Amino acid sequence: MPENAANGWTSEQIIAMDKAYVMGTYGRAPVAFVRGEGMYLWTAEGERFLDMVSGGRAGCGLGHCHPKVTRAIQEQAETLAFVSNDYYCPTRAELARRLSERTHGYKVFFTNSGTEATEGALKLARKWSKKAKGPEAVEILTAYQSFHGRSYGAMSATGQAKFQEGFEPILPGFRYMRFLDRQTIVQKMPDETCAVMLETIQGESGVNPVTKEYIQDVRKLTEEKNILLIMDEVQCGFGRTGRFWCYEHFDIQPDIVTLAKSLGGGLSVGVVLARPDVAEAFGPGTHGSTFGGNPLGTAAALAAMNTLEEENLIQNAADMGDYFRRGLATLKRNGRPIQLTRGLGLMIGVQLTAPIAAQVAMRCLEMGLLIHNVGDSVLRILPAMVAKAEHIDEALGILDKSLAISNP
Repeated sequence: MPENAANGWTSEQIIAMDKAYVMGTYGRAPVAFVRGEGMYLWTAEGERFLDMVSGGRAGCGLGHCHPKVTRAIQEQAETLAFVSNDYYCPTRAELARRLSERTHGYKVFFTNSGTEATEGALKLARKWSKKAKGPEAVEILTAYQSFHGRSYGAMSATGQAKFQEGFEPILPGFRYMRFLDRQTIVQKMPDETCAVMLETIQGESGVNPVTKEYIQDVRKLTEEKNILLIMDEVQCGFGRTGRFWCYEHFDIQPDIVTLAKSLGGGLSVGVVLARPDVAEAFGPGTHGSTFGGNPLGTAAALAAMNTLEEENLIQNAADMGDYFRRGLATLKRNGRPIQLTRGLGLMIGVQLTAPIAAQVAMRCLEMGLLIHNVGDSVLRILPAMVAKAEHIDEALGILDKSLAISNP
């Protein structure tokens, strides 16, 4: 058996081996990738795909194998790949400083993923609330159709029954409210609430942003009731929407914010950031992560942050997002089955006029384009922030053909 899949195995062999030995928790697309560069991925047979989902679910926001991130990983791997949080290391400290500067001095807890960041935020909120408000103030309010992860705490916070089915009983102390419903905010926020957690843009349910009026109402009420506001920016943060933090579009400041996905430049890195007085609720032994904030991951994230700033990628995300939406509007005018588009920057949801999203996504795959479908009628597009107009034009051309073929 070859040592390097890229040099020996065929896609068919990779897929067969995965099916034989890996638990079947994912409905994978029938394609195996062995190499990536920028906006493209290649199979073992050399077939090229234009990646408009950042490796899948926005996990590689600077494109594949960005040279600055790759170089930082190589240099760090040759120097110090791992020490636990029992010791200090410079890349962790420097990344914490850089992230803190982006949040007006918030303190940082490092995780390995977005789900872990959710868990950290939930624990921190309850720990703070029991001291600040009393032992009964433990309830956490989230939104229907939200997604915060698949561990027990994150799953319990997720306002979608389909993710909880078969795993009951879910954890107590969670309630759900209708997303963007300003009329029921007060009713759903009793005194025993310790935190409200919302995605700035609901990603897994179809790219649904908060509105400025709604989130400002929530922020006002949480401040009045001494309730923490947690913004889940795992997918929409780190410049993807044309601001470093998506919540910056809405002129609010949360008490806790979570981030992962694009932060690591392709490696698994996540964070919880909290205002200093809230962060004080975590002392030695209250929470931990063996690999959270490891030297290799934080070196990659530092390189990613440097790249984001040096290459002006936040502005590029705003500009290219506008360009993509204009192209989609042209497809709609030309009779393609597009009802509307949603999102900010390079986080785009395309609502179709018919339940053909899965069919369209598969047609795109067959033509060399990677996009996601969300349910039956929404396409989710999450290009890397290095995307250029020519990449978007290529994607629009394939999407145009796919929509034409799939239109009932």
